[in-house]
This record gives sequence, C-alpha cells and structure tokens, in this order.
Amino acid sequence: MTRPPLHRLPPLNALRAFEMAGRKGPFRAAADELHITQGAVAQQVRGLEERLGIALFRRLPRGLALTPAGAAYLNDVSRAFGILASATAKLQARPNTVTISVTPTVATRLLMHRLADLQAALPGLELRTLATEALSDFEHDQVDMAVRLTRPPFPPQLETAPLFPQELIAVASPHLLRHLTCPLPPDELQTLPLLHDAHNHWPAFLQALTPCQDTPAASTLLPGPTFNQTSLALDAALAAQGVAIACRAFVANDLAAGRLVQVSTITLRLPAGYFLVRPRSTPSPAAQAVWNWCLAHLVVPAERSAE
Repeated sequence: MTRPPLHRLPPLNALRAFEMAGRKGPFRAAADELHITQGAVAQQVRGLEERLGIALFRRLPRGLALTPAGAAYLNDVSRAFGILASATAKLQARPNTVTISVTPTVATRLLMHRLADLQAALPGLELRTLATEALSDFEHDQVDMAVRLTRPPFPPQLETAPLFPQELIAVASPHLLRHLTCPLPPDELQTLPLLHDAHNHWPAFLQALTPCQDTPAASTLLPGPTFNQTSLALDAALAAQGVAIACRAFVANDLAAGRLVQVSTITLRLPAGYFLVRPRSTPSPAAQAVWNWCLAHLVVPAERSAE
C-alpha cells in the first residue's frame, strides 16, 4: 500500500493532544498529562479537526464524547504512538550504541578524524555524537558520557577524568604570514586581522602578551570578524583570513602538518580544562569501552601542552 506524503500528515503535537484527550476524557486531564494548559489542548484538537475537515469530538454540556469517526481515528493513532514508543525503546536498548556529548569544536577538531580508529578498535560499535554547547542531562538526553570544559570541584554523582588543559595559543595560516617572521612582536601581531569566537579570549591574551601596557578590557569589542564557535574561527584562520586563538589540543594536527603556525611564544593557561564526564553508575560494556578509548586517545599530557 502506498504511504501518503509526509507533508499531508497532521502536526505531531496536535495528534498527541487528540490522542491524550481521547484516552483521558476531558481536556483538563489531557492538559495535566501533557504539562500544557487546557486551552492549548483545546486549540490543538480544534486545529486538527479543521485540518481534517471532520469532527472528532462532540462538545457536551458536561464534557466531551468521541464521534464515531473520532473513535476510529483514536484507535489508529494510539496504535501508531504505541509503535513509535516500542521502536524508541528498542533503539535505546541497543547494547552496542553509545552516545557522547561534545562541544562542536571537540567534535570537529578532535573526534571526527579519529572515528576510523575508534571503529577499528571497537568493531560493531555505533557511536552517536551529540555536538552542542549546552550541558547535557545524562538521563533525559540519553547520553552515556560527555566532554566538557569545566573545573573542580565536581558533583558527587559524576565521574570525571581530565583530558587536556585549556592552553590557548595564537595561530594563523602560513599564507597570511608569508612576508613575516614568527614569532611576531606584539605590535606586529596586532596589525593582523583578529578572529574572535564566543569565548572572547583576545583581551586576556593581549594582556599576557604586553603585561606592561594598557590593553582592552574583557568587555571591549576588538575589530575583526566574530564567530559563535571556535571551530569556525579556526576555519577562517586556515583560510588565511586572520589570527585565531584556540586550545593547543585543537590545532595540534594543523601545527604538525604546517597548515597553521603559532605566531607568538606567549600561551595563556586558564583554570578550566577539558574533562571526560559521566554519571556514577554501572555503564554498559560498550560505554565502558568508549570511555577507555577516549582516555587512551584524547588525553593530552600536561608536559606535551607546553611544547
């Protein structure tokens, strides 16, 4: 049987409101179950009826009653939601699936090019990467572990392991520096375009670069393009658009390959570092294997960070 086009299906929220109201009875009970207002449930159901062109409920002086069409539709919709629930539970129960939450920069600069090594080391494993700046709720988001920029002390319910410090360096493409000699003096560095990200580390870096001079306050907006993610600023640096500041661990491969050059000997070491984090519970064998792999392949020892 041919499936109708997806764009012809009613909105999922409207179907949920109808299904809950059909099972619970009054809109108030459905609203309590869905954690929305009674008016919102009534609006969703009314919109669904208008979209379908069919009355699903009869409005009675003391409540609601399903119409014959509504009762038949409720039976099919409830069965469909049951299939979705079963499929989701089956998916989440897959023993070889592990979900790791990382920042977008960790995902693009550290994890992505190591995935082949992970698959070779752990064949049959399915790693799901959730790239987000937001802190993950391990239970609600179904996350097994996370890589986060943080610092002690940690909540007792979390297990943590350090990966690498937040040692910031200034980098640029050798194409941008083709007529210059590194390391650059502070005054020469500041003549180049500065690439900014949401962390706004340039004022602190310039303070470390010229401690005896007046430097911009942390709230000062320095000239140069601004990106909401460090990985985007680094892409611009690789494209010879300016000088970016990044954690040494994120640019180690580019420095080794000559795609980027450290433009100053000054480094800025911040108190927070990158940690592997997970709940203190018994992990699945697959999750434990990924945890061990991360500790073996993502850790940057402190003595290497100063090279």
